Amino acid sequence: MRNPVQTIGSLIDKNNLNVVSYIDEEGFPVSRAMLPPRERDGIRTFWFTTNTSSNKVKCYRKNAQASIYFVDKRFYRGVCLMGTMEVLETPEAKERIWRDGDTMYYEKGVTDPDYCVLKFTAVKGRYYSNFHSEDFEIR
Repeated sequence: MRNPVQTIGSLIDKNNLNVVSYIDEEGFPVSRAMLPPRERDGIRTFWFTTNTSSNKVKCYRKNAQASIYFVDKRFYRGVCLMGTMEVLETPEAKERIWRDGDTMYYEKGVTDPDYCVLKFTAVKGRYYSNFHSEDFEIR
């Protein structure tokens, strides 16, 4: 892969669903479908919205190890990014990625106590395309 940021960034931007994974309280990996990230900085940092009351938030607070997976069904290619997930509840973080229409999920608006931000920071990845997998580091 000549330019991971461009190749993977394009795959992510065209994606409308991704999977996040976390480690549960018994040490098992758990995967959940999520809406696409609200923002991203290259292929290193991603910001998602979720419910503070969710099981994944509880687990990320105990063990920040995480992965996110993006798939391109049309060309049967995908990328798994591995790193850590932070749970952010500051007004700045919540306002940063708040969008019109989010009251559909968070009735009390940007200050809803059940609204939080997940910030994922990748350290490495694995890209699959054309029957070939390739590991890469993220700097």
